[in-house]
Amino acid sequence: MPHPTRRAVLGQSAAALTVAATPAFAGAAAQAPVPRSPRSTERLDVWRFHLGHAADLDRDFGFGRNQRTFAKAGAATADAALPAFDDGAWQQVRVPHDWAVALPFAPPATPASKDTEDAVAAHGFKAIGRNFPANSIGWYRCPIAVTAADRGRRLWLEFDGVFRDCLVFVNGHIVGRNESGYAPFRVEIDDFLDYDGGRNVVTVRVDATLGEGWFYEGAGIYRHVDLVRADPVHVPQWGTVVRAEVRSDGAQVSTATEILNSGDAAVEGVVRQRIVGPDRRPVADLPETGFTLPAGERRVLDQQAHVATPVLWSVETPKLYTVEAEIVIGGRVVDRYDTHFGIRTIHFDGARGFLLNGMPVKLLGSCNHQDHAGVGTGIPDALHAWRVAQLKDMGSNAWRSAHNPPASALLDVCDAAGMMMIVEARLNSSDDEAMAQLDRIVRRDRNRPSVIAWSLGNEEPQQGSAKGARVTSEMQAAVRKLDPTRPTTFAFDNSWDSGAAKVVDVVGFNYRTDKIEAFHQRFPDVPTMGTETGSTVSTRGAYFNDAAAHVVRAYDTEHPWWASTAEGWWSVAATRPYIAGGFIWTGFDYRGEPTPFAQFPSISSYFGVLDTCGFPKDNFHYYRAWWRPDLPQVHLLPHWTWPEKMGPGREGQPIEVWAHGNCDAVELLLNGRSLGRKPMPRNGHLAWSVPYAPGRLEARGFNKGRRVASSVRETAGAATAVRLTADRRVAKADGNDVVMLKAEIVDARGRPVPDADTLLRFETSGGAAVIGVGNGNPTSLEPDVATQRRAFHGLAQAIVRVGEQPGPFAVRVSGEGIKPASLRIMAMPAGDR
Repeated sequence: MPHPTRRAVLGQSAAALTVAATPAFAGAAAQAPVPRSPRSTERLDVWRFHLGHAADLDRDFGFGRNQRTFAKAGAATADAALPAFDDGAWQQVRVPHDWAVALPFAPPATPASKDTEDAVAAHGFKAIGRNFPANSIGWYRCPIAVTAADRGRRLWLEFDGVFRDCLVFVNGHIVGRNESGYAPFRVEIDDFLDYDGGRNVVTVRVDATLGEGWFYEGAGIYRHVDLVRADPVHVPQWGTVVRAEVRSDGAQVSTATEILNSGDAAVEGVVRQRIVGPDRRPVADLPETGFTLPAGERRVLDQQAHVATPVLWSVETPKLYTVEAEIVIGGRVVDRYDTHFGIRTIHFDGARGFLLNGMPVKLLGSCNHQDHAGVGTGIPDALHAWRVAQLKDMGSNAWRSAHNPPASALLDVCDAAGMMMIVEARLNSSDDEAMAQLDRIVRRDRNRPSVIAWSLGNEEPQQGSAKGARVTSEMQAAVRKLDPTRPTTFAFDNSWDSGAAKVVDVVGFNYRTDKIEAFHQRFPDVPTMGTETGSTVSTRGAYFNDAAAHVVRAYDTEHPWWASTAEGWWSVAATRPYIAGGFIWTGFDYRGEPTPFAQFPSISSYFGVLDTCGFPKDNFHYYRAWWRPDLPQVHLLPHWTWPEKMGPGREGQPIEVWAHGNCDAVELLLNGRSLGRKPMPRNGHLAWSVPYAPGRLEARGFNKGRRVASSVRETAGAATAVRLTADRRVAKADGNDVVMLKAEIVDARGRPVPDADTLLRFETSGGAAVIGVGNGNPTSLEPDVATQRRAFHGLAQAIVRVGEQPGPFAVRVSGEGIKPASLRIMAMPAGDR
């Protein structure tokens, strides 16, 4: 069915609707359930995948073989793009998917110079890029079901992220292209479909030859893809904007709802909207509004409603509301569109820091890349939730998505869990492509209560110049047009008083936390925060430096020249109310940028307070002590198992012993004998020098003389068993849910064996499968996509994907010379959990 005006409307500006106000959703509390909408959203999570080739036309399925590739639409594009192409031999994968994580490592043939080693190591020495044309192109195919009932409807694909430069085909036609690996994009496909029983196939060619960052970025369709079907008259993607103003008598909620008539004739209808509360009960109606909309036009309808007793979104109570919108034509509901939002206030203040709902809240944040052991950048939704939970357990309340916009799935978790988010643009540029990416990012995320600021740049070469100010001003103007409710920020490593710093609302300091005080004295009204802080480097479970082996001790002492210890920056930020807070670099270790060792075989960073598996390092407990002050705690390091194989001459030699904690005082005992009680310095730690003797080392924490916490380290014997735990014992049987397994090597008395490196094998039953493994070792060259992994300092991790069949399934871990362990997990029907 032709609709020649549909695509032309994309550039039209919004105009006022012809409206006639009438009652809507009369008696909201008694309103019957809203009828189902003709709109449907289908998640395309199962695809066929095969590597292509950047330099061999035949191995790239004929793409580019014909000089006329772009001459005639749908002709001579690529063999793999055609519906009839046989992909039966291709690998079946589930999206999110990262093909780079399964690639081999590729050490440089010759050592890089000091000037180039960072760039060589940036992506974790994976065999991808210009030097590896056989690994840098990926093809995906997914059939979609289309029937005659879809004729006349609008069908489009919504990609949340594809790394990187990709072409989207439908039945051989090139229907879309996207450059950025991080910005979401939409592709209309209904013109290219066969509605008469033929096969319809979506094909995506992804080119990850070039990167966008200086860290591991993965490759492929690593975020979700949705197929949307809708009536020609519908609310387009990201079509509703919701803003809530908190007042003394409640909250005034304003909505701007966009309506698109992509059909061939003018229509008359009404828009009905209501607000549903966190308990799924209606709390307010918006006026029912009539409209007349010519063919090919889109308009915006502004409405308001009052919520009398709102529950404010906060870190502690992350309550979400929903605007349910219906378009009704001729008495028939033709579209329904739901928009989730939160009711809260945010403000950055030069004197009081960050205020949430009018109260100062210190931003206890971390910066993170999208990367995890076992799966790379293709992180399942449940793993996003697990990662957020680990940081919340530490006391963290904020996340900076570095250095690119995050996945929608992660933002869903943050909205629901009370984790505040700074969304960062990938490019500090005002060219058309960068501005288009920025536009899509802000439109996607501007309703989310977790998002508290837009970051427009990170350590940019132009940041302190007039050019940097011009570029950033252009970006800021675009952001404010789309979202005037949130401030802009920028992560500076210099030039805090010039260039772009004169443009943005909040000045971010990368590492130079000690310079904020002088800046505040000069500019007392300018809000500040630490956009990157700390960067202590450490190897989990290691307590002596060994540069030759690429090992860094896990005390809070080691950091690059440009960074600081955890204690160094937090002691500054915690005691100055005008500093809004800070974001540790980083929450998790990540592949690539292997600081402090930019040489093979270091393949990941050492920055994290958690390793690549999310196992806590000792600094995790420093932050936990001071970021969760209401929970009395003490943490003792190092372990207390020092046989000769871990270093000669330990017995009788002094061992540096630290205690992190927040108790008034801590007493240290060795084999029951007190080594003294010391007061805990505020935002600090305690240290002793203890001659090593096997046995029991214990730290006891006291508040007002009463013992309230303890931490014990015991000398372990030989490894005899493995202890297996799971983050959940009940999961969802939808084929996409994952369970996180932790395997810990213990001795005969159940004590952790800190030097154990047993090779562990993971097995599953009942349709579940191990999709990735890890151990947190930054120099491990073992494969991630496997079912076995050597323990590192006694620990290993497996990620198990749950099948689609409800019922129990078993997971088992075993290793040579140790007693195996198993767990039983229940997979519930997808709709029951």
